[in-house]
Amino acid sequence: MLAGDCEVTDRGDRTRTHRGRVVVLIKPDDTTLVHDADGYQPVAWLTRPESVVVEGDGDGFTVTARDGSRRLRVVAAEATASRVLPVTEAGVPVGTCPDDGGPLVRSRGDVVCLDCEERRGLPAGASVTDATCDDCGLPKIRVERGEPFHLCLDPGCDPMAEAVSDRFDGVWDCPDCDGDLRVRSAPGRVYLGCENYPDCETTFSFPAGVVVDECDCGLPVFETAAGLGCLDGACALDGRAARNEADAE
Repeated sequence: MLAGDCEVTDRGDRTRTHRGRVVVLIKPDDTTLVHDADGYQPVAWLTRPESVVVEGDGDGFTVTARDGSRRLRVVAAEATASRVLPVTEAGVPVGTCPDDGGPLVRSRGDVVCLDCEERRGLPAGASVTDATCDDCGLPKIRVERGEPFHLCLDPGCDPMAEAVSDRFDGVWDCPDCDGDLRVRSAPGRVYLGCENYPDCETTFSFPAGVVVDECDCGLPVFETAAGLGCLDGACALDGRAARNEADAE
């Protein structure tokens, strides 16, 4: 953030020049805004430019933002303020970081510490609870994979794949052979695959929901945020589960 008596030149399709005591705000994505005392609307701006260069000689400053043929240049012979302010993500508070005591927030599907900036991803559909892990001090999460599981936010402390495997490994039969469907894992997700792989390549994604019934095809029916569905997404779900849903209505 910089401020001073500035000459502001905006060159693009046409050239506009302003003069006044203004505040120049350079956001984390390099968007450059020039505000005067008039209020909300900036007098000049350049959104996410290709480059921003800030120069100063101790008394004044120059800001040059470029994006293709567009150029925004702010020149102050005398600066009244010049500060670099710390900026973090903003999210819903979900606890305290056990490493440094900083606040934890949920932002864009992750949990982030505002102090150390450590970021931990959340499984799809997971919610952060008020409980705390006894081993590491991180918040616990609630995640549905066939049934609700309450696990540590740190997958190394409390792996989701192990919890789901303990409950559902080998519970259902493969519809394409005589094998069992085994719980497999990949980074950030769990899925079901036939034990006879590679002879049988049948796999199913493990939905973020709970098992509520059995389909006529023999596979489980899940209730998810999108509604009822067979584990096999190609199944028309025209058996018992569909009838139960119609009866409930």
